[in-house]
Amino acid sequence: MRCRLCGSHRLRSILDLGATPPCERFLAVDALDDPEPTYPLHLRLCEDCLLLQIPALITPEDTFTEYAYFSSYSDSWVEHARQFVEEARDRYALGDDAFVVEVASNDGYLLQHVVGNHIRCLGIEPSVNVGAAAREKGVPTLTAFLDEGLAERVRHEHGAADLVVANNVYAHIPDLLGFTKSLRTLLADDGRLSIEVHHALNLVQLGQFDTIYHEHFQYYTLLSASRALATAGLTVVDAELIPTHGGSIRVWAAPDETAGEPSERVAEVLAAEAAAGLHEVDGYLDMQAGADRARQELLRFLLEKKAEGARVVGYGAPGKGNTLLNYSGIRTDLMEYTVDRNPYKHGRYTPGTRIPIHPPERIDEDKPDVIVVLPWNLETEISKQLEYVADWGGQIVYPLPELHFANRDTEGDLS
Repeated sequence: MRCRLCGSHRLRSILDLGATPPCERFLAVDALDDPEPTYPLHLRLCEDCLLLQIPALITPEDTFTEYAYFSSYSDSWVEHARQFVEEARDRYALGDDAFVVEVASNDGYLLQHVVGNHIRCLGIEPSVNVGAAAREKGVPTLTAFLDEGLAERVRHEHGAADLVVANNVYAHIPDLLGFTKSLRTLLADDGRLSIEVHHALNLVQLGQFDTIYHEHFQYYTLLSASRALATAGLTVVDAELIPTHGGSIRVWAAPDETAGEPSERVAEVLAAEAAAGLHEVDGYLDMQAGADRARQELLRFLLEKKAEGARVVGYGAPGKGNTLLNYSGIRTDLMEYTVDRNPYKHGRYTPGTRIPIHPPERIDEDKPDVIVVLPWNLETEISKQLEYVADWGGQIVYPLPELHFANRDTEGDLS
C-alpha cells in the first residue's frame, strides 16, 4: 500500500477495526443464508504528508451505483443545505447568469434550493435510484461518476462553474489526485470550490471511530486537505468549522491564480490542529485505545440491560452505525431490531450483524425500554423525534462520543 496523496510507503497503523462487510450493503431476507464478504477496516497514517487513509478494497461502483442513503430523510441536513445555498448566493453574488455544479448531489437535497433561487445548476450523481429522486424534484442531474473526461464534457456543454460544491464526497474517492483535477476542470478561473468533510480533529479528539468505513477512503485535517487541493492548482482561501456529522470542516478553495490571501480562519483552524498534535504523527497514536474503551462501555451497558430483562432496540441504520455494531459484536441478542425513516431499508437487515430494520412506527407499537440511537451526530433532531418515548419511561441512549442519555439526569430518569 502506498499513500494515495504523496505516494509514500511510510504508512503507520493507527486503528484496526477488524474485518467487516461494507456498511451500505443491507441484506434482503432471501440473502440471510448467503455468505457475506468482509474486508479489513484498518486506518493508517502517512508519516510524510499526514493523510489518514484506508486501503481501497472496494470500488465506488460497488457502493454508489445503487445507494441506500437519501440525504433528504434528515430534516436538519436539508436545512443545512438551504442555509449554505443562501449564504453562497449572497457571498458570491450568484444571479441568473451563474452556474452551480454539485458533485455527488444525491437526491437533490441541496440543488433544489439552487433551483428555487432561479440559478442554473447541474447535479452529478452516480447512484441511479437517488439521482432519479433528484430529477423528480426538478433538479437537473447527470447519472455518472466524476472523472476528468466527464468534467471536460460538462465544461464544454454547460460552461465553467462559478461554484462547485463537493459535500461529503472528497473522502469517498480512491483516485484522489484525478478527482481533484476533475474539480478544477469544472471550475471557472474566477470560481470557488466548496468541500465539506468530517474533520479529523473530531475523529481523533472525540474518538469518533464509527465514521470509518470502507467507502471513506481518506480522512482530512485542513492541512492534508490543503495539500491534496494543491496538486490540482487549488488554494484554500477560507475554512469553517461546522457541526454536521459530528464536526465537519467546510473548505473554500480557488484556482491559484485568483485565490488571493486566505482568511484569518484558515490560520486559526491550522493552529487548532497543530495544538491538538495533528501535524505530528504522535497526535494520532491513542485512537485504538479510545475505540476499545468506547466499545467496552457500550457492551457493558447493553449486557447490564439484558441481565435486567430490558427490551433494547436501535434507532437509525446509518453507515456509522454498522461500523459500531460490527466492531462491538452487537447482534439481535443485545439489540432486537432497529428502525429507520428510509423505506429502502425496511424489511432488510444490517450488514454483518443482521439486525432487522423496521419503520420508526414500530417503536411506538412495542414501547421498548431502551432506544440506542446509532446516528448520534443528529442528537438534537432525533431527541425531538423521540420525545414521545417519555410516555412510557423509555431511555434514549447515544453511544458516542461517550455513552449518555438524552435529556436525562445521572440516574437515567427523565429530567
